[in-house]
Amino acid sequence: MNSVDTIFAPAPDLDDRLADAATWEHGGRLWPSGEQQTLTCCRVIDETHDVRSFEFRTANGLPVRFEPGQFLTVSANVQGQSVERCYTISSAPTRPFLLSITVKRVPGGTVSNWLHDNMKPGGTLRAYGPSGVFTPSAAPATKSLYLSAGSGVTPLMSMTRAGIDLGLDRDIVFIHSARTPTDIVFREELAWLAKRSPRLRVFFVCEGVGDEAHWNGPTGRLTLHLLSQWAPDYLEREVFTCGPAGYMSAVRALLREGGHDPARYHQESFDIGAGVAPEPARPAAAEGIFTVKLSRSSKSFTMNASETLLSAAKKAGVVVASSCSQGVCGTCKTKVLEGTVDMKHNGGIRDREIQKGFHLLCCSRPTSDLVLEL
Repeated sequence: MNSVDTIFAPAPDLDDRLADAATWEHGGRLWPSGEQQTLTCCRVIDETHDVRSFEFRTANGLPVRFEPGQFLTVSANVQGQSVERCYTISSAPTRPFLLSITVKRVPGGTVSNWLHDNMKPGGTLRAYGPSGVFTPSAAPATKSLYLSAGSGVTPLMSMTRAGIDLGLDRDIVFIHSARTPTDIVFREELAWLAKRSPRLRVFFVCEGVGDEAHWNGPTGRLTLHLLSQWAPDYLEREVFTCGPAGYMSAVRALLREGGHDPARYHQESFDIGAGVAPEPARPAAAEGIFTVKLSRSSKSFTMNASETLLSAAKKAGVVVASSCSQGVCGTCKTKVLEGTVDMKHNGGIRDREIQKGFHLLCCSRPTSDLVLEL
């Protein structure tokens, strides 16, 4: 494995590399992946007029091991109700004592608006994770194309920061789309990073100029013509895309028109209501009643084969950390100690985790009596 590919090593190798420097003075202790932690805000940064980065440290001072592109599930108390949302980590795992999420204020955004209005240095937030499979290690490549829009820049920013911190000088074309120049998130930092890494090329395209009359970049939307100008070898590149659902749909169509291999296209989105097929109805013969036992609490409950484990557990009064309920975020990941389940997930769990017996309760249905590690 050469130096350019090191950050794209299989996840355990990358995790170990990034964790070594962080843990030597902490006796090897880390924030255990998937467990809840209390985060303390230490800094709030205005990135644009409606986007802020919130920087946190763990309450016990432990470093955090994660891969660039992964996300946290945060839990906020909003008007007396516990509300959970997923936010990509925008900081780099090469700086594991500081976690940042970058959040856009949106109309009706329950947690995003609460963060903007209430989170200040010294404030706390509960979080689960890190989780997610939208990471460079999932698709090793020596040449990449990053395409983002709006706050979808965050996972790609984490990847870029990590690569530069490790001195990899990777071949990346990074194209970000925004409404206006003043809406470009991380505009100055991306330009600065491009100066530090000669093979990182950064381009912006804006729908309009807004208040920046002297803007000399392209206006409109990303086109195949612009893409061919900025990345003439885009057919050879691994593509990582994040942004609003409409943007990613347009990007997929653009790349398909240009002949890019769909197998080399990877995207991240928390618009989980889109593109999730409903679970097909099961034949009556497939219905059954199963018993689920919880190993830690010694509780048990019964459930129908047609129910998800998460739904049945909540009906039985079992407290289970969860967020998306669509097999995307990985928050409800739980080990099945005995029995079998039918799981149809949407990327929120890795094959190696499944091999170890973990399943996502939100998209798993029992096919036998079960014992869960809860």
